Formats: sequence, C-alpha cells, structure tokens
Amino acid sequence: MMDATGITPATLTALIALVRKHTGIAMSERKSVLLERRLRPRVQALKLGSYQAYLDKVEQDRAEVPHFIDLVTTNDTLFFRTPQVWDYVEQEFLPQWWKDHPGKRLKIWSAAASSGEELYSMAMLCEEFQERHPGFSYQIHATDISQQILALARDGQYSGRSVERIQETHPDWVKKYFRPSANGLRVVDALKKNVDLAQHNLMTPLKPAKQFDLVFLRNVLIYFDQEHQQTILQQARLSMASHAIMIVGESESISGMNTAYQFDRPMIYRME
Repeated sequence: MMDATGITPATLTALIALVRKHTGIAMSERKSVLLERRLRPRVQALKLGSYQAYLDKVEQDRAEVPHFIDLVTTNDTLFFRTPQVWDYVEQEFLPQWWKDHPGKRLKIWSAAASSGEELYSMAMLCEEFQERHPGFSYQIHATDISQQILALARDGQYSGRSVERIQETHPDWVKKYFRPSANGLRVVDALKKNVDLAQHNLMTPLKPAKQFDLVFLRNVLIYFDQEHQQTILQQARLSMASHAIMIVGESESISGMNTAYQFDRPMIYRME
C-alpha cells in the first residue's frame, strides 16, 4: 500500500535533482505538494509502496523516464494567448516577412508546443494570410519534451477553457477551422497539413538542424534557472536564420542575459 506520509525530505531532494537532470527545470522544495499530486497516480498504478520506490524505478528503468517527464512538466496554454503577440504577427511580422522574402516558404518553430494551441493559432493566421497572398507558403515545426502532450497536439481535439477562449475571440474561425467532436472541438485536417511534431529537449541542439524565420519560445524559460535559460537560448540561436524573430512569454525577459538577441519590444527579440 502507498505510504501515506508522502515524500520525505531526502526523497524530495532526489526527485528535484532528477527533474533537473531529465528536463533542466529548476524546482524548489515548495513544489513538494505539486510533485506528490502528479506522481501519486503513477506510483499507485505501478503498485509501489512509496515515492522513494518510484524514484528508484526511474533511476533504474530507462523505460520509465518518458512517463516521469510527462508527469513533471507543465502544460498550460490557450488559443491566441496574449493578444498583442498575435496582433504583431498578423499585422507586422507576416506582411514584412512576405515583402522581404517573396516566393520563399516561411519556417516557424513552436519550441514548447504543449497541447498545440499555439501552433494551431499560428497555422490559422498563416492560412488567412495565404488567402490574401496566394503565393505564400509556410511550415510549422512543433516540439515538446513530453510525448504525451505531443499526442494531444497531433490529435488536435480541445475542450474547456481552450474552446471557450477561441469561441469568444475568433467565432468565425471556429466555424472555419474546427469541427464539433464528442468532447468539444477538433481542428480540421487542412490545418495540420503544414505542421510536423517531434519530441525535443530544449537543452539540446535541434536535430536535424533547421533555420527558422520565427521562433516561439513562450512561457517556458520561467521554469529554468538563469544558467539553463542561457543554454536554451544558445541552442535555439543555432536554429534561427540571421533575420529571425524570437517571441517569449509575457512574464519573461532575456535582455539582461549575455545572449545574441536584440530587444525589439516586450516579448519580441531579433537576432543581433
């Protein structure tokens, strides 16, 4: 039976170190309740007697590591989250990029794609832009460390807050790019045609190497300490064209770091 005493201090310290080892995410001891809540169902499903037993399993069984990563990573997103970002992309970035690169394919990286709301928001903007500019084409490469969350993005089925948000902000696009499903809405297949998804740890180089024009690295740096933030930014830079734009989250800033990015406006950075 599961030990009712929860995570001991020694096990908590070891689990935090394991989270950092496999994801780079810096957790504090204040996250003990969060870790207990996320790990408990897996510990019970495996019929283990304690969190220490689960820690031992993760360390000894490589097959358990993907499950552990899925459990400890945070995935919370909405369609068209932070409207000023999408206003910038729609009204400034896309027209300027098309003017500067006629006949080229726009390459976009959704680097912490989560369950897919961000990448499909971008796909909708691109589809709308393509209708107005028939020669325009695009490709979205979406990555996340969690295989489980990537499966949700591939499926493209949404409910709850995600559906409520887009029905409120873009009702016409709901009719155009979604179809009713048993639990909510599902994106149409046409919205997936220029999208590919793959697992990737932001601490490592993206393979195969690509040169993107636009990179979304939103609401993920806040989970890392500054050392790991700089590593992630350095790795991302390797996959960005010289003219590329990077967009970060509303509570994130990289201006004070030693990086190769130039501040443009809040959340928007250019390559130096």
